[in-house]
Amino acid sequence: MRALAAWVGAADAGEDVAAATVRTAVRFTLEELAASSPGRSVEVRVPPVGAVQAIAGPAHTRGTPPNVVETDPQTWLALATGRIGWPAALASGAVTASGARADLGPVLPLVTVPGRFAG
Repeated sequence: MRALAAWVGAADAGEDVAAATVRTAVRFTLEELAASSPGRSVEVRVPPVGAVQAIAGPAHTRGTPPNVVETDPQTWLALATGRIGWPAALASGAVTASGARADLGPVLPLVTVPGRFAG
């Protein structure tokens, strides 16, 4: 949580954050997604940092998952904190989502940042 708070503070100030802090914040929020939306029907990938399976539904066990969401670390943290909304991230091309269940809009943001409105 401290890494995420550091990322939010730096983003608000327009400053860069150490790569290790970004990695920790991404891993923390991916774990939060898995805990708040348990399941194995959607694989969320944030290369090169990590990936997690979440969302209730048919479980994926082998090969390429049928439902995949992929984005970069900065976009993922913006989604997780509500700095950007799911529709805006998709429309900008910052997120790719494939499969019928690959809509994270209903489960995001994971952590809200006061004074921010996702859109």
